[in-house]
Amino acid sequence: MDQFLAQAHDLFHYLVEFGILLLEFFGTTVLIVTGVISIVKWLKRTADVRTTVSQGILLALAFKMGGEVLRTVIITEPKEMFTIFGIILLRGIVAGLIYWEITKEIRIEAMYLDSPLAKERRRKHAEEESAESAHV
Repeated sequence: MDQFLAQAHDLFHYLVEFGILLLEFFGTTVLIVTGVISIVKWLKRTADVRTTVSQGILLALAFKMGGEVLRTVIITEPKEMFTIFGIILLRGIVAGLIYWEITKEIRIEAMYLDSPLAKERRRKHAEEESAESAHV
């Protein structure tokens, strides 16, 4: 019976470590993909680059924090626990700041889109497109 429990414990330990690795891999992948997408948007001069970067970082942090929370399952020493809780706390603070930044950017973009200048630019652009399609 003791051997079965030892094997079950080892299997559980490996499963948790695999889960941690998987979550951290997805967090890193999200960050890299977001970086590439953001660079392409920046080169195209898209207006929502900052929001895209912030949302990608926030999603990557969520995966990374999931890995840290899962890591708490296999903690063996109190020192490790304090280190992991410190990491989770810092990542939570960073995530909160990024979320605040995203909501601020979205409000600024919405204000810009509703501004008279933006509406005038959209109207002129629509007129130019209709004039071009009439000539074809």
